[in-house]
Amino acid sequence: MHANVDLAHPGTAATREPGTGASPYGCEQMIGDVWEWTVTDFRGYPGFKAFPYKEYSEVFFGADYKVLKGGSWATRARVITPAFRNWDYPQRRQIFAGVRIAKDETT
Repeated sequence: MHANVDLAHPGTAATREPGTGASPYGCEQMIGDVWEWTVTDFRGYPGFKAFPYKEYSEVFFGADYKVLKGGSWATRARVITPAFRNWDYPQRRQIFAGVRIAKDETT
């Protein structure tokens, strides 16, 4: 895995050389370093079932909480999957959260 997770490097890592560990779309460092804010409201996926217990996520569903993706350098590798999401108030300044600036090439 080419990701800064599991306290392998305490803090954010420098961007690697272009093309090393990139996705098929050319994206680098999509997991690890910092949780990345999205504009998505935190809600259940279709067919959602509360796990491990209802109070862990369901009480936070709604427009007030936004989704964070990707995990941080302090996130355990075993919990980072494409479906795993974190959430919080967007006005909070989490120590392990940041942003990714992206350009839509189709517009």
